[in-house]
Amino acid sequence: MDTVIDIKNVSMRFNMPREKIDNMKEFFIKFLKRQLDYEEFVALSDISLEVKRGEVVGIVGLNGSGKSTLLKIISGILSPSEGSCEVKGTISPLIELGAGFDFELTTRENIFLNGSVLGFERAFIKEKYDEILDFAELRAFENVAIKNFSSGMIARLGFAIATLVKPDILIVDEILAVGDYLFQQKCEQRIADMMSGGTTVLIVSHAIEQIQRLCTRVVWLEGGRVRMIGDTLEVCNKYLAPNE
Repeated sequence: MDTVIDIKNVSMRFNMPREKIDNMKEFFIKFLKRQLDYEEFVALSDISLEVKRGEVVGIVGLNGSGKSTLLKIISGILSPSEGSCEVKGTISPLIELGAGFDFELTTRENIFLNGSVLGFERAFIKEKYDEILDFAELRAFENVAIKNFSSGMIARLGFAIATLVKPDILIVDEILAVGDYLFQQKCEQRIADMMSGGTTVLIVSHAIEQIQRLCTRVVWLEGGRVRMIGDTLEVCNKYLAPNE
């Protein structure tokens, strides 16, 4: 199988202010006076990983282990401080709830807005409009501003739009944990359909049973480093009982 994601010796560092700054005015004053004091935070350290076409790879780890940072580097949202990340093919990232939405606009307006952000032609979105509404189960809320939505409703809408076409690579960050059980089943079925069509999937989830159901391989991150990569059941069992 072809390698579609090739991560080599990737590290990611952030400069974090040592003191809390409450507003932009205070920030600029301190910046101009050169009074800003930073400390370096290492989010990822020397990560190497290859993902083959059609694989479903789970990424597990405690909060702050670097999972979301790694997905953002793969998606092209962040550039690594060191190392390289090569990606072949189109990516559909479901990383942050509400990304690409305008919360003052209605469901209908956001479908066209978010679809255009993802590169879909207006005619294509119009053709698929009813399918999006029905999959997201938001037919009754078509003309409601999404600022009134729950996080689960926003997740359903985002997933329905982002998976409208089969990308080469689908990246999912905890979004499947937001909807109810029946909607999670629908999402998993759509992911399974994508897998059968050759889509590569990366999933971050704290729901280990979901990782075990969907993934062919798992990466365990700890403190920004790879602790283990391997067979799904083997890695998940070690992750759930790290001291055994």
